[in-house]
Amino acid sequence: MHWIKIVQFILALVLTALILMQNRGAGLGGVFGGSGGVYLAKRGLEKKLFIVTIIIATLFFLSSLAVVIF
Repeated sequence: MHWIKIVQFILALVLTALILMQNRGAGLGGVFGGSGGVYLAKRGLEKKLFIVTIIIATLFFLSSLAVVIF
C-alpha cells in the first residue's frame, strides 16, 4: 500500500501549486503582472483552475482517507 502514500504526496504537491497560482481579488491576470478590476466572477482559465483545484483537493481527501482505512 505504499503506492497510496506516493499518490498522496504527488496530489499534495499539485494541490499546493494550484492554490498558490490562485490570486484572490486580482484574478489570474494579477499573477502575471496584469492589473485587476472589479472581481465579479471566475472566467476562462481562472474558472478551470478553480475546478481542477476542487477535484485535486477531493482526490487528496480520498487518498488520505484510504491511508487511514488501509
